[in-house]
Amino acid sequence: MRVRQSGLLWLGIIALGAGLTAQQTQPPPTGQQGQQQGQAGRQGGRGGGRGVSIQPGQECPAGMTETRPGTCTTPGLPVPSIVDYRPRNTLVTAQHPVPKAKFPAIDYHGHIQGQLASAESLNRLVGIMDELGLRVMIAADSVSGERLKTTMAVINASPHKDRFRVMTGINFQNVGPGWAEKAVAQLDADVKAGAVGIGEVSKEFGLRTRKPDGTLLAIDDPELAPIWDAAGRLRIPVFIHTAEPQEFFEPIDNHNERLLELSLFQNRRVTVPEFPAFNELMAQRDRLFKRHPKTTFVAAHLGWHGNDLGRLAKLFDEMPNVYAEAGAVLYDLGRQPRGAREFLTKYQDRVMFGKDAFEPSEYPYYWRVFETNDEYFDYYRDYHAFWKLYGLGLPDEVLKKIYYRNALTITSGLPQSGWPR
Repeated sequence: MRVRQSGLLWLGIIALGAGLTAQQTQPPPTGQQGQQQGQAGRQGGRGGGRGVSIQPGQECPAGMTETRPGTCTTPGLPVPSIVDYRPRNTLVTAQHPVPKAKFPAIDYHGHIQGQLASAESLNRLVGIMDELGLRVMIAADSVSGERLKTTMAVINASPHKDRFRVMTGINFQNVGPGWAEKAVAQLDADVKAGAVGIGEVSKEFGLRTRKPDGTLLAIDDPELAPIWDAAGRLRIPVFIHTAEPQEFFEPIDNHNERLLELSLFQNRRVTVPEFPAFNELMAQRDRLFKRHPKTTFVAAHLGWHGNDLGRLAKLFDEMPNVYAEAGAVLYDLGRQPRGAREFLTKYQDRVMFGKDAFEPSEYPYYWRVFETNDEYFDYYRDYHAFWKLYGLGLPDEVLKKIYYRNALTITSGLPQSGWPR
């Protein structure tokens, strides 16, 4: 749904517990008061209700919106909250839904571990993948040890062994003397058992994971260096999720474009200084990438820089060992079609497709954004984005790289034959 971010339209979110002040939660006038204000506004010809003046740079008071430069007005009729506001789209334009990817795709960010337990579940999963155009699904569930061996045995015993690959994980508990040797030995064993990479390294790493003495384990902690160097030696990528969207670290108010999501899922908020600030986590991550130039790193979710592609471009330019995956940030790419197309064309060798949560109905939104020039169509989760999406119309060669070639280039354990040229 598409709305203006006026104070009044955020009232429904406030009711969900966003914690705004009482002054910001005044309801629109109703009854006799609303009628009187509506009559005053109509007489002035400047809106449906009472008006006040503001100076340049000032914001309208809560419950009012700017109807003319410098003039704020209270609506003369009850206005729905953003939760309930679902305007009909009156735009008449070409629509080209894309149920199946144009080229076979590799999902670099699959969370499907629960569906890899039996031949029957693999058969069901392959049927869904075929309908969507997914050739290979990488389970990024940090599966290690005996659990990894069991999973690989199920996959290898099925007729679909070339449709699935699994990443291993790192146990960050008890980092200290002797930890690195054990972690590297486990990584060697997991790669021998069939793991094609490390990941997804959880967002808890850097935010909540602690050392035995209770201090926070930093992303670039020197004691972790042997594991990253081992990944370089083994020629496997490290798929790492660092932090959360930047707005999750910001105050929950009517300027935060993720306010509805943070109201619905209050545990997603990251408070500072209880946790490191967003830019501090990014700095730790970037130092890690720079210190290990022989190791390939893949930043999940475009490194949470989908809203700042210039920052991601700088990261790519400075660190040739870094790639990115586009899972769960379609709302950022689809709202800047010209800029995103230019970025993905320039850095077509550095970005890979990934989805994150496995919900089959949501994949076609990715295909449509990447492949078509459609305008102003819905995103699949209103609480992520109340704006519409636009197609990027990427060229075929760019699509092929994002869908499968880049993943094949950096992940030698993937099936290398049978792909379109």
